[in-house]
Amino acid sequence: MDIKTAASLHRLRLVSAPEAVSFLLLLVCSVLKRTTEFNAVPVMGMIHGVLFVLYVLFWLDAWNRTKWDLKTAALYFVLSVLPFGGFYAERRLKREAQDAVIASRARREGTVKTG
Repeated sequence: MDIKTAASLHRLRLVSAPEAVSFLLLLVCSVLKRTTEFNAVPVMGMIHGVLFVLYVLFWLDAWNRTKWDLKTAALYFVLSVLPFGGFYAERRLKREAQDAVIASRARREGTVKTG
């Protein structure tokens, strides 16, 4: 994995958890808006919207660089619209990055033959 691909996955990973938190907070704010006088939906909506747009842009970049198959790319997109999906995506991306580093080191040390 080259440095640009690793950076792309890292950016996606960094935005996935905050995007998930903002989604959950937006859901809470929506309930509070309906049940109390508290209305933070416009503010949380904007915050979540910005984070979601960043997630989608970083997802597109990661998909382009990693050459994920359609199933993997679709999974990461669907995780962005599920309430706890961003947390799962973050963990999975972290594991994927660690596996890539291990494979890169193994190739460099000559323990794994390439292509």
